[in-house]
Amino acid sequence: METALITPCPLDKLALPDDLDGRDGANRATGRRQIGADDDPDAISAWLARVASSKNTFENYRKEAERLVLWSIVQLGKPLSSLTHEDLLLYQHFLADPQPQERWVASERKFPRTDPRWRPFHRPLAMTSQRQAMVTLNAMFSWLVGAGYLAGNPLSLSRQRARRASPRLTRFLERDLWQEVKVYINSLPRETNRECERYWRARWLFTLLYLGGLRISEVSGNTMGRFFCRHDAEGHKRWWLEITGKGDKERLVPASAEMMVELGRYRSARGLPVLPAPQEDTPLALPLGRSIKPLTRAALHVIVKDIFTGAARMLRLRGDEYATSAAQLDHASAHWLRHSAGSHMADANLDLRLIRDNLGHSSLATTSLYLHADDDQRHRETEKRHHIDW
Repeated sequence: METALITPCPLDKLALPDDLDGRDGANRATGRRQIGADDDPDAISAWLARVASSKNTFENYRKEAERLVLWSIVQLGKPLSSLTHEDLLLYQHFLADPQPQERWVASERKFPRTDPRWRPFHRPLAMTSQRQAMVTLNAMFSWLVGAGYLAGNPLSLSRQRARRASPRLTRFLERDLWQEVKVYINSLPRETNRECERYWRARWLFTLLYLGGLRISEVSGNTMGRFFCRHDAEGHKRWWLEITGKGDKERLVPASAEMMVELGRYRSARGLPVLPAPQEDTPLALPLGRSIKPLTRAALHVIVKDIFTGAARMLRLRGDEYATSAAQLDHASAHWLRHSAGSHMADANLDLRLIRDNLGHSSLATTSLYLHADDDQRHRETEKRHHIDW
């Protein structure tokens, strides 16, 4: 039986009655607890507190826990600590098609958590996102069992012990489809000042995501003042972009001549000097108009998705034979550009160790012992083999 909670709201604003807060959950442990939580919201807060220093991880974990708690309360009328293995199987089906949509899915766009139009979902989850959601929830349940809060993990029965072959990377753009995206960007109107700003921002953002292989959070969280120049052993001037990335790890991204030209064009379009000053706090991507506030990850995602959607629409105008390519662009996201960058660098025979460092797949501290001396080579090889060719 569904509860009177018709419109789900963020977990931190949810006031639960005693019969739904988990104090008497059927799966509550009876022994000594390692955490002080007496109810499900407090137990989840204790689990989330472990990752509070990592904004991305915290938000992803909170999102998955929040969705499950709201579904459990609204759809089943039971607390998290009473969920069974069968309940979790139903929940996985729900992730693929959250119904009714008006209750669970934001119809237009993502809204802030303070907005009454906020919903837990922006769209049904793809299979890979469903799996990731269940992996996260499995980790949460396991931790709550280890903390003495729950008696058992209802997801442990679903864990697949057999190792599967790693799937082939599919979330990237082949070079011909990537070319279509660039053609669409170059077709954007530039008749008014605002249209010019929008064009140069799109061109710069896609340059940064592709040539730099940056994550969308890295664009949002870093500034132009982190570009710097140094001379290599042969006296050549080489630009770099210092990035604070996932897990607060630092890495150096080669800023090729192409990237610096595009940076200069974007800055000129915004009335800024061609080159950034050291420690300049201008965000890597700016809102339209006079604001110099950094764009949020959500705003950057919308910009990228709009470009992909427009490129897909342009492809469909050519005929039915382009329908498959257009559908692929409809599903593309900012992270596809990062995967595309890695794939295209590998196609160009760039050393995999250099790709690894460019994308920040391992810590610079770990690799500096044998790769630090080759930083200039990494810059030369990246600039030689990895181009955007506007």
